[in-house]
This record gives sequence, C-alpha cells and structure tokens, in this order.
Amino acid sequence: MSHSPLRIRKAAVLGAGVMGAQIAAHLTNADVDTVLFDLPAKEGDKNGIVLKAIANLGKLSPSPVADKGRAAAITPANYEQHLELLRDCDLIVEAIAERLDWKKDLYARIAPYVGPHAVLASNTSGLSINSLADVLDEKLHHRFCGVHFFNPPRYMHLAELIPCAKTDRAVLDGLEAFLTTTLGKGVVYAKDTPNFIANRIGVFSILATMHHTQAFGLGFDAVDAITGPAIGRPKSATYRTSDVVGLDTMAHVIQTMADTLPQDPWHRYFGAPAWLRALIEKGALGQKSGAGFFRKVGKDIQVLDLARQDYRPADQKASDEVAAILVLKNPAEKFANLRASTVTQAQFLWAMFRDLFHYTA
Repeated sequence: MSHSPLRIRKAAVLGAGVMGAQIAAHLTNADVDTVLFDLPAKEGDKNGIVLKAIANLGKLSPSPVADKGRAAAITPANYEQHLELLRDCDLIVEAIAERLDWKKDLYARIAPYVGPHAVLASNTSGLSINSLADVLDEKLHHRFCGVHFFNPPRYMHLAELIPCAKTDRAVLDGLEAFLTTTLGKGVVYAKDTPNFIANRIGVFSILATMHHTQAFGLGFDAVDAITGPAIGRPKSATYRTSDVVGLDTMAHVIQTMADTLPQDPWHRYFGAPAWLRALIEKGALGQKSGAGFFRKVGKDIQVLDLARQDYRPADQKASDEVAAILVLKNPAEKFANLRASTVTQAQFLWAMFRDLFHYTA
C-alpha cells in the first residue's frame, strides 16, 4: 500500500509557553502556516495569553524569529473558541507543561478536531510516549509520536523522534524528512525510555560531575571553570546551569531517574548529594530565589564553600597545567594528558569523562 508523502503546509502548536511559542516561531521561519494555542484569558481578549507570548518573541535573544515581521504571521488561538482551526492542520505539536494528567485532558479535548491525516506529536522531554498514547483513540496511535525540540528550538540542531508502539513507519519517515529539510534539524530516533537520549546522558553527566566534585574535594567555582567553554560547553558550565534550571527541578529529575531506572548499572550515582538537599531545605533554589551554588552580592559573585558552610568570593580558576592540556587540538592527546596528570583538576576531568563515555556506550 503506498502512502502519499507527508506534506506539512499548516501546523498548530498547543501551549504558548517558552518552548511552544518558539517552536511556532521556527515553523513560521520555515514558511509553515502556524496557529499557536493556549488557554482563554480570564479577562480582556480571549487570545491574551498567546498574544503576550507572540509579543515576547521580539524580546528574546538570540531571536527566535528570522525577521521582525515573522512573529505577526503566527495565528493566535485559544482552546475555547478556535478548535475548528485544527481540522486542516497537517501537524499538531503539543508543548504544554510536563503533567501527564493535563496532557491527557488536552488530547481528549482536541481529538474530535484532528484531521484524518494529521500527525500529532508531543514535545515532552521525558514522559512516556506510550502512556500518552493510551488516552488517544486507537485510530490515532499510528499518527502519534514524540518530537522533542531543545531550547532554543531555532538554534539547537538536535530533535529527538520517539515512536509509540503503533506509530506508522511512513509517518516517522515523513516527519523526519520535514524536520531535517524544512526545519534544518538533525534527527535521532529514541526509544521510549525515561528522559530519552539527550536528557538521560545530560543528567548523568551532571550526576557524574557532582559525584567527582565531592570525591576530589573541588570548589564549585573551580569545577565551573573547567567544565564550561574550556571543554566545549556553555559558559554556565555545571553548577551555574543547575542554578538557572532550579535546584528543586534538578533534584526532581534526579529522583525520577532513580525511581524509573532501578536496573541502571550506574544507579548508585542517582541520588541528590547531601549538600544539594541542604540547599533546597534552606530555600536556596538557585537563580529564582537569589542564591544556590552561587549568589550575587552587589556586583560580586560568591560561591558556596562546603567546608566553611558559607559563601566566599568565586575566584577559583583552571590550573595552568589543566588549561594548557585543554587547548590541545587533538582529543586523543588531550585525554591521554588528562589521564597521566597528577593535578587534581585533571584527575577530576578524566574521571568525569571516563564515566560519561562508559555510560553513553
């Protein structure tokens, strides 16, 4: 039986939060006619929530839109008045909060309006695609899957495609072609396992870093100095990233891994260290509460010192020897040097990478 190839001319994005609004912007960048939905506003224009999200796109940096006029091309909509607009959408991307019950309610609400050839995809970063499929009518299962974009979706190359048990091969092929050719993404297929691929490895990387920070007795500022741009990662490195994400969110993700992956051979790493739990209990949740691993006092950045149980100026840097190793061009030479070095920071980096590569393999 031959399928007509998947043609995506019109798309809808459900949820105008950080991710949803930017996914809508990126679809619009690619000349796909896009409708952005959210809940009806309690007062004033019922599209108020979405209109605010579209206006906000112009303030983000780097810009989610290819040019200023693009944001205006997004059609604002709400679930109360505009579900009819879903009927002629070829692709519907759900990007609401990571709550299984909320997603299920929304699927039940939109199901009558999903066209016979439309593909429905969830942008969940870790909920089970099969458990989401369970609420959908059987006849939608073959056109349902996970499509996980990363933030910011216009710039992050990766997209994870996660089939459910019944997703049609033709649907996946068509979606992959659309993501790569129209949206310029690099697609990896993931199994329906907790956190899929990127966040599973990413969270493990943070856990291995925390484990070895403790084992080698390094300062949080020293670790950030050597786990940022020096090794090709963002300048927020490890602990600053955790502060931005929120230490409570971090602990929740770690707990989810511990609960859902009891057979994981590295399960002993899946626990929030005592100092992370202590910070959370004190309400030091990172950037949103004004203090976490780091805090700003006037213009100065201070870092938590575990030995002193207090903050001190954040001034620890990469050691000269480690800095010299990290600028080497050849990766094999770089790792050989880290492994051979007796400097604590080098031993730390070697241990962290060794664990990460074993885990990824």
